[in-house]
Amino acid sequence: MALPSPSTVVEATQQPFVIDDGVIAQLRQAEKAIHECLTSCDTTDSETPAPEVPPEVSVVMPCLNEADTLEVCIRKAQQSMKEAGIRGEVVIADNGSTDGSIEIANICGARVVHVREKGYGSALMGGIEAARGKFVIMGDADDSYDFLEVPTFVERLRDGHDLVQGCRLPGGGGTIKPGAMPLLHRWLGNPMFSMMVRHMFSAPIHDVYCGLRGFTRKLYDQLDLRCSGMEFATEMIIKSSLFGVDIAETPITLHPDGRKAHAPHLRTFRDGWRTLRFFLMYSPTWLFFVPGLLLMFAGVAVGGLAFPGTTIMGATLGAHSLLYASLSILVGYQCLQFGMFTRTFAISERLMPDSPRMKWFFRTATLERGLIIGGAALTGGVFLLGAAVAKWSAVDFGPLDYGSTMRWVIPGVTLVALGCQTTLSSFFLSILLMARR
Repeated sequence: MALPSPSTVVEATQQPFVIDDGVIAQLRQAEKAIHECLTSCDTTDSETPAPEVPPEVSVVMPCLNEADTLEVCIRKAQQSMKEAGIRGEVVIADNGSTDGSIEIANICGARVVHVREKGYGSALMGGIEAARGKFVIMGDADDSYDFLEVPTFVERLRDGHDLVQGCRLPGGGGTIKPGAMPLLHRWLGNPMFSMMVRHMFSAPIHDVYCGLRGFTRKLYDQLDLRCSGMEFATEMIIKSSLFGVDIAETPITLHPDGRKAHAPHLRTFRDGWRTLRFFLMYSPTWLFFVPGLLLMFAGVAVGGLAFPGTTIMGATLGAHSLLYASLSILVGYQCLQFGMFTRTFAISERLMPDSPRMKWFFRTATLERGLIIGGAALTGGVFLLGAAVAKWSAVDFGPLDYGSTMRWVIPGVTLVALGCQTTLSSFFLSILLMARR
């Protein structure tokens, strides 16, 4: 086939290109459809942004004028979580700082929570309640705790522990750098209180005061912590132990306080007394029951020897000894009553868990039985006092032998007092028990 000549091709390309109306209409319809599709896709993306994934870990630091050390603490926490691949946040619970701590926290990318109520516990509670993580790591912002150790706590929490307590003391594998802890705290205060919390509450820890610890947010919500001061940390340990929480301990290193603008907030004797006071308030057994039982045992033993006038090692136990025995019995019985009232109230308020022994007591010690026992003691006491009055009447209400008469009067007065206390306490305990039903 012969090819067209060049002149023929040039003439053909110089002819106008004509599209009929039908093709134009089809092109416009296609353009409109494409535009609607693109618009629909853009609108959908703008109206339904990708949901924000909550952090797994929240590092909470209480803060009150910590400008000297706050930045390094925040940076360490952020660095440790980033290197360990932990999705986390840093929450600064500010308790009224005026030294630029808030600005430092904002610059470092931490989230600041303002807590108006003063106190170490108040600041932590405000920060923890604002935390969004499943796990919470709390620690002071004075650079004494190394927040590069955060992944260790997270790992233990991921293993299933509810509370992971740090331990600075060598007894639990911890390390204390030179100058990091006062000698009185290191060798007396911390070991003594840690030993007390192990024996009084069966807490499996060696450093009750360590402020670097991790716990699940679920546990925090269940504990219902209430202390606004330094007792907050010990309250968490004690309540977790009483309620059978899974507690683990991990050794850490304590570094010297990095603050220079002000002294540490901790006050040795004030906070030590507050800790001891809190221990006793949370332990009716040691505050009431143990002293009460010892006093009653001593009173009954001495009274039993003094009533017949027994002589021991040359000392005759007479009326005066009987009076001391009566005082010991009455005070001891009051201690036992207060212990029962306290434990009943604490269980009703979920400050401590119920126990099989308390359930048995509540089933057994009914109001009616208490009234019967109290009435019997009251009757016995009145009988003894009546016998003493009869002896007085036999001598026409004249002088009586002091030693002989008081051997009847003192036990009679003691039984009357015990009967009245038992009757009244039975009613009071029944009122407290109404909250359990």
